[in-house]
Amino acid sequence: MKSLRTISLTLAMLLSSGIASAAPVLRAEITVSAPVVTVGDMFDDAGVLAEQPLFRSPLPGTTGNVDLAAVRSATARIGLTRFDVNGLSQVRVSRAASIVDQTLLADLITQDLRHRGILGDGMTADMLFANPPETITVAASETPAKLENLRYLPGNGTFSARFSLAGQPQPLDLNGSIEISIEAPHLAAGLPAGTVLRPDHIVMRPLPIQQADAQGIASLDQLVGMALNRQSRDGMLLRVSDVSTPLSISKNDLVTIYYRKGLMTLTVKGQAITGAAKGAPLQVLNLVSKRVISATAIAPGAVEVSTSPVTLAGL
Repeated sequence: MKSLRTISLTLAMLLSSGIASAAPVLRAEITVSAPVVTVGDMFDDAGVLAEQPLFRSPLPGTTGNVDLAAVRSATARIGLTRFDVNGLSQVRVSRAASIVDQTLLADLITQDLRHRGILGDGMTADMLFANPPETITVAASETPAKLENLRYLPGNGTFSARFSLAGQPQPLDLNGSIEISIEAPHLAAGLPAGTVLRPDHIVMRPLPIQQADAQGIASLDQLVGMALNRQSRDGMLLRVSDVSTPLSISKNDLVTIYYRKGLMTLTVKGQAITGAAKGAPLQVLNLVSKRVISATAIAPGAVEVSTSPVTLAGL
């Protein structure tokens, strides 16, 4: 029994020794993100030397070939002299990269403006760079660019910004102007006066904030269900002054005139001389007495008077 245990232990040690002594295998092609290529990057089964640096990696976004002689020279310096060349005469080394462009930089400025409360809901910012930057290749990073400082002057819309770029020692300074816009309601099509607006009558389009402040804009809640005061064209900006409460009764409509007192209700036919929204006053012709009386619109085709029933002659 003791002999069997000894044999098993010996086999385990031999296997362990064999694994530990396996030579690193050179890779044909590698991609790195760090500025230095390590043994672990260049070889499979790199072992304890995996973190040892060998040579500088190429610039971000570029690729280069390292011949076998250069690999042997670099590994010899750290004591790695035995490895499997894997039939290779050179290794293709690529450096991963991130891209910084105008869109990313503009997004960073927009995020800062929102964080400050300068941009609210429904507002957008369009950047115009004085010297538009070309697309920049930087070190691979989850944060390829960071806004370090932003100076914005709302009065004239100008800005200056400083960015730090991943892997680059020098900051990027940019300036230009910002046009802030807000979503504003416009008519989707031309409509006649008196049209009661529905949601599909309205489209939201950006409007420069200066123009919005000067002209005033309405919210959808202030427009839907309201009537246009005049015939309006396609694309017209809608303001509160462009709409009013829809008429419950229009001029010349036939109406029923109501007089109520306690449990008594008297009615007579009439004709509207003026139009009115619900709850508003209007003039009505009593078709029985032929007298013009003041009434209040209470519903389409119905008005109410509070005067003596003498005005409702014929009842």
